[in-house]
Amino acid sequence: MSNTAPSTSQKDIFAVYQQNVDKYFTGIKQSVPRYHQSVTNVQQEYLDAVENVINSTISLQKDFASKSGITTNVPSAALKVIRDTTEEIVKAYDVQNKVTLAAIDSAQQNIKTFNENAKAFADLNKNIIESWISTFAQRSN
Repeated sequence: MSNTAPSTSQKDIFAVYQQNVDKYFTGIKQSVPRYHQSVTNVQQEYLDAVENVINSTISLQKDFASKSGITTNVPSAALKVIRDTTEEIVKAYDVQNKVTLAAIDSAQQNIKTFNENAKAFADLNKNIIESWISTFAQRSN
């Protein structure tokens, strides 16, 4: 059994607090890539499932139309409208993605700026406290 007393840093509440905060954020930072990968995997599975359902539905409808003698010829004007509509939907989706990514980039930049400002604010507060302490310490001497 050791008779050594705990070091000052183990008794200091701020040192213990800092250790706990460091441990907390280390755990979070380690889990973020796993969450990211899991979400990406779920999205991919979902897209694959939706694509499979749609392709199966088209195949089933095509077989039904063929076997029941339903004509599937569509006028050229209708095909053009369908193709043009699809192109516009794809373009709108592309614009939506660009806007969303720009918003995410902007939010990330804002958080980065906040982080830098928080550090500067903390340094300013530290300098103010040191100034006060030195002023009061001189008066008490």
